[in-house]
Amino acid sequence: MPSVTSGSARLSSSSSRGRGNGGSARVPVSGAGSTYGSSKKKVQPKWGRIALVAVIALALCGGLGLGGAWLYAKNIEGDLARTNPFSALTGGRPPKTVNGSQNILLVGSDSRDPDAPTDQGGQWRTDTMIIMHIPSSQDRAYLISLPRDLHVYIPKDAAATDCGTRKAKLNAAYAFGGMPLLVKTVECYTSVRMDHVMLIDFGGFTEVVDAIGGVDMKIEKTITSIHSPKRTFTKGTMHLNGAEALDYARQRKQFPDGDFARMRHQQQLLKALLDKAVSAGILTSPGKLNDFLGAVTSAVTVDQDFGLIDMAIQFRGIRSDDLIFLTNPHKGSQMVGGESVVVSDKEKAVALYEAVGKDAMKQWYETNVSPPPSPSVNN
Repeated sequence: MPSVTSGSARLSSSSSRGRGNGGSARVPVSGAGSTYGSSKKKVQPKWGRIALVAVIALALCGGLGLGGAWLYAKNIEGDLARTNPFSALTGGRPPKTVNGSQNILLVGSDSRDPDAPTDQGGQWRTDTMIIMHIPSSQDRAYLISLPRDLHVYIPKDAAATDCGTRKAKLNAAYAFGGMPLLVKTVECYTSVRMDHVMLIDFGGFTEVVDAIGGVDMKIEKTITSIHSPKRTFTKGTMHLNGAEALDYARQRKQFPDGDFARMRHQQQLLKALLDKAVSAGILTSPGKLNDFLGAVTSAVTVDQDFGLIDMAIQFRGIRSDDLIFLTNPHKGSQMVGGESVVVSDKEKAVALYEAVGKDAMKQWYETNVSPPPSPSVNN
């Protein structure tokens, strides 16, 4: 069962079991293949990335109503950096099976260079990858976190017509071939067509949090940050400014589930941001909203067809409680080829992404995740 956060509900995925081997969820490939990138030096990211902050801007735009959203979107849309990762994907893509739904690949990079090319490989990797599925009903959004160490098949290049036989950690795809190869790899793994991409660099993330006056975060246990200035985060609720919130969301080594704890805290931070943005009067203050959206858009690169107005319309009825967070089904970390990787739970992943592709996530969620009624206190 994938871990899920919907409001305050959360289910653990640590006990997931299923048939099949790790790797691609839906594309069988014969042969063991090879693990690419093992000889390439891995650049350690300086920032924990949370590739969800753009969702906040979209949700806030939606909260303004169509007229207000249109005005704000027109003002800031011209400031968005653009890329065209789909032009390189010339064959072998999954078909679009349902009109009206949207699948957006949210990617957090560990590059702090705003001019870094998004269509090429480089000496940096992605720290956060999330598939955001907006159903045709447009009443909620499902955000599926993909572990950066997920062991998957990575095609030879973005133009390949098949998914190849080489295997590596998912975040290596960006290092090998930029956003186009990452999109191709995610589509190979899920058999779901991506409609849009959104690349976020969080060099300016502290300004986003500070623009709303910080956030309240529930700290699950007392820890000391491994990064300077070695902040202490005390169990319980803490009010964090931008630098502190980002620092907490980066922590993983102090938790037994490592990167999964970091993904959990990233999801928690997004909900805290949405809740605070609404309660802090951002929607009713043009100045605050401009500052907030300005901080967001300065760190965002989107595809050529991405439109803020269209997204605002889709998000107009969505609030933080309508965001359902999941983690890609997995069997935990295992040693493969001398390195620690996250092994996919193939059977459960197939079922999940079939639901995404068929726009049937509501039924999937109710069957696989939604908790049963609480037992009566009198029993």
